[in-house]
Amino acid sequence: MADSRKMKRFVVCVRNTGYPVALELRKIYQALADDGAEAHGLVRVIDESGEDYLYPQDFFMAVDLPQRVATAVRRAVG
Repeated sequence: MADSRKMKRFVVCVRNTGYPVALELRKIYQALADDGAEAHGLVRVIDESGEDYLYPQDFFMAVDLPQRVATAVRRAVG
């Protein structure tokens, strides 16, 4: 079974109130699965610092990228 912390999906930032340096509007971010955070209305996102932090879920919308694009984005961000 895969470690859920390593499961990645993509989200786009639609709001950054209070976090203008850490989150860029309309930018695609990698989000890490975190059931505990999601139960509290939060999402764990790798932000501009390169580290993962919790942000309100309503700051983001999930996006489904074509496999080729998702692979390229993952390579670009490490």
